[in-house]
Parts: sequence; structure tokens; C-alpha cells
Amino acid sequence: MDNATKKGFCKLYISYLASVFEIFLFNIACMPIIIEKEEILKIVTNLDVVALMEEAFIQYSNGNTVVPPVGELLFDDPKGEAHIKYGYIKKDDVFCIKIASGFYDNAKLGISSSQGLMLLFSQQTGEPLAILLDEGQLTDIRTAAAGALAAKHFAPKAVHAIGIIGTGIQARLQLTYAQQQKPCKAIWIWGRHLEHAKQLQSELSDQYTIQIAKTPAELASHCNHIITTTPSHSPLLLAKDIRPGTHITAVGSDTAHKQELESELLAKADLVISDSIPQSKSRGEVYQAVLDGKLDPDDVTELGIAIQDPALCRTTNNQITIVDLTGVAVQDIAISKAVYQAYIIQQT
Repeated sequence: MDNATKKGFCKLYISYLASVFEIFLFNIACMPIIIEKEEILKIVTNLDVVALMEEAFIQYSNGNTVVPPVGELLFDDPKGEAHIKYGYIKKDDVFCIKIASGFYDNAKLGISSSQGLMLLFSQQTGEPLAILLDEGQLTDIRTAAAGALAAKHFAPKAVHAIGIIGTGIQARLQLTYAQQQKPCKAIWIWGRHLEHAKQLQSELSDQYTIQIAKTPAELASHCNHIITTTPSHSPLLLAKDIRPGTHITAVGSDTAHKQELESELLAKADLVISDSIPQSKSRGEVYQAVLDGKLDPDDVTELGIAIQDPALCRTTNNQITIVDLTGVAVQDIAISKAVYQAYIIQQT
């Protein structure tokens, strides 16, 4: 092979390598970013998640979102569930698909009951932008932030004691986020398993004065801000046990079969708020109360509507207020986008 032929061959080979490298770079550029849980949790500490939830619920109730019905898988052995929530905010640049599960025997395996991930896509091209491997923690955080938002607008100005029903992940997070809006160090807790309640008391005793209630009724007798966080299928709080001026945020009933509040309690309340009127027709405390004939659906206000009008929030100290949180995809859209944007900024 003469020199001219060799040079020609080298040029062709270099051109080929350049093309391969260009294709490689293109594929890398088109690949979704993978954000690990540890990085996600670092980013979240610098986000105002309550403000994110407030804006998300307003967008939802003002009709600026597309949020289809919840996808749901229920499992019997072992007991568990998986929820698929997805949607987008109109004229935004992303859409989100979230899969989150709860398997309540996971503690026996030494792993969290909450699992899952969030997927972000371009609203302009459909290309995958990011995979957020949060293991269900963003769902836990955005739920707790929604609870804090409820406290901001509906809890009494003077909270004498906070009652937490449940002893799991959400119990801890709800208490943490509630402190941002209506701080109170006097805490009562109740759980089905006394040892779990004692463990929670021990973990948090350096931050709060915690007492363990023997029954939900005893807890209610001491608290004017109560948060229910269990997957109960039968009511834990009864109408006769709730004092005037009490606020209740119910977060545990996110399927058609769960119920933490007696239906009569919603009938007794002065204000009943649902995070999603459409979802309240198939799940949650509002669903159960309407099904039992104790509540007129027209007496329920959607959260994103209420928080735009002070007259629809708590107006007196004696009102009993209930906020039913079933979890809405717009929360996932808001928090996943915020994490993604913060991550991109960090990398540039």
C-alpha cells in the first residue's frame, strides 16, 4: 500500500471514528438524567416544599392541569399497594409519571414500607428528561408538606397540643413539617402497637414533650391539631371525641377501602376540605362519608380553591375543620420538576 493510499485510508478511518463519537455524544445527550435518592434529599432541604404545594394545588383547582384518574394495584400477600399518578401543568415544559408503593410488612425485611420513583419527560417532545430514584421519599415529603399547608390555613392560631395517630414514616414527617407553620412542642401520639409508639417517643423526646395516648379518644381530648397517618380500614376518630376548635388533617385514606374518621365526624365539621374533588368520589374520608349518607358533596371545598380565599379557611377559634388528603399528581409534578431544575443548576 503506497503512502497516498495509506493517507486516504487514515482519513476515512478518522472520519468514521468522528461519526461514531458524534453518535455517542448525541445518545448521551438524549439519555435521561438519573438522580439518586441521596442527591434528591440534599436538594429537597433547600426547597420550600410547602410553597411548591400551595402553588400546585392552586394550579390544579384553577383548571390549569391535566391529571387523569389514579392508577392502582392492590396486593393481598403480602399486603401492599402501588399507585400510579401522572399528569402535567398546562403550558409547562414537563410532564410527570410517578409510581409509589406501600408494603406494610417491609419493616420485617429491614426496608422502608414506601418505595417508588418519578419520571420526568419533555412536554414539547416526549423525550425522557430524568429518572428520580427517590424510593418513595418524595411522595412522603410532598404529602407532609401538604399537611403543613393544611395547618397553615386551617389549624387554630394557638395550637395547644398536636396529636399524631400512627407511628410510621408519615407520622414523623407530618410532625416535622407542621412545626414550620404552627409550631408546638406538646405532642400526643397513638399507635396500634405500643412498642412502636414508645420507639417514636424515644426518637423525638429531645425535640418535643411527647405523651402516649391509650386510645385515639384520649389523644383527641388533649389536642386541637390532629394528624391521622394510618392505613386503617375502620374509623379511629369518632365525632363524639372531637372538641370545638379542633383541626384534623387526614392523610391515610388514599384508597376506597381505607377510613380513619367516622363519617359522622365529617357531618359535624364546620369546614370539610378535599385536595381533589374528583378523587374524593372514589377514595378518602369524603368518599366514605358521602357513601354513608352523612355528607353532601356540595358541602366540600377543594383545597386549591379554599386557600385562595380567606373566607373559605378557618375564620373562628371554635370551628372544627377537616382536610382530607388523598394525594394528587400535581404535587408530584411540582416537586419532581423543582428537584430536576435544582440538579441541572448544580451541574452547570
